[in-house]
Amino acid sequence: MQILSDISLKPYNTFGIEACAKLFTVLHSAAEAQELLQHPLYKSNRRLILGGGSNILLTRDPDALVIKNNLKGITLVSETDDTVLVKCAAGEVWHDFVMHCIRQGYAGLENLSLIPGNTGASPMQNIGAYGVEIKDTCHEVEALDLETGDMVLFSNADCEFGYRESVFKHRHKDRFMILSVTFRLSKKPVFHTTYGAITQELDKMGVSTLSISAISQAVINIRSSKLPDPKKIGNSGSFFKNPEVPASVHASLLREFPGLVAYPLDNGNYKLAAGWLIEQSGLKGHRSGDAGVHALQALVLVNYGKATGQEIYDLSTKVVDTVEQKFGVRLEREVNII
Repeated sequence: MQILSDISLKPYNTFGIEACAKLFTVLHSAAEAQELLQHPLYKSNRRLILGGGSNILLTRDPDALVIKNNLKGITLVSETDDTVLVKCAAGEVWHDFVMHCIRQGYAGLENLSLIPGNTGASPMQNIGAYGVEIKDTCHEVEALDLETGDMVLFSNADCEFGYRESVFKHRHKDRFMILSVTFRLSKKPVFHTTYGAITQELDKMGVSTLSISAISQAVINIRSSKLPDPKKIGNSGSFFKNPEVPASVHASLLREFPGLVAYPLDNGNYKLAAGWLIEQSGLKGHRSGDAGVHALQALVLVNYGKATGQEIYDLSTKVVDTVEQKFGVRLEREVNII
């Protein structure tokens, strides 16, 4: 383990924002992580943990020791005739892990294909897409207590999963570093194809017999057609959460805006499509310098080249304010602001 000084963070965030870490280190094992906790520079500085850098917006140079979690490894923990437990280290690229599971015939993650970032962030954000969330398959999270140095296991219930939420984002924010996530996956898949355009894409692909690989490819095709590749245009995927509103608010909005895109929830509320709200507010494709709202998916903010994190943030504020003025609904940022 080595602690470096004055390291550019541009390669470590998918927005491609130029920022500088006054102190920076890369961890490759749990042992290195525990060793770091005893280092004088760790004890005398604030800390910022980076995974794949796909869910952060750097608006300034972080006044912290930046810790890049690069733990690797995928392990089959146990299996029965119906299910498997698969443990994935936090530093593994999420999409690579999903593809590994599909090759092994393990079902449950196929709808989450091509989501950017590393596995360690998946329970923190409770990532989700096309009707599936991490909470559906997460069995256990192994984390390092950054104050005591203890290894702690969190069950699914302990994680307190919500919509893009978990205990790691609020009550335990900055307290734990996730080391690995264990998933309970199925050898007998239950297919989720009703959300979004998956069925239409499967028809377009000519798929007559469903499989987890076919669903994964359909999701990849859909995401690739609508979402910009961070390697080509800086972005963090969905920048805003889809807002949840009571049925009464939904009914009122629907009367005024008959084309409103919304989905009923089990609790009686409705989830509104934030991308639709932004588009109807006239901001789809809007650009301010190198900061922009993507032309194909209004839910995504992009860096066309040299935008600063503050410029991206200012654009997000314009989006929030404009949508609220038109619809009376306030969007919440999904991306972590640094």
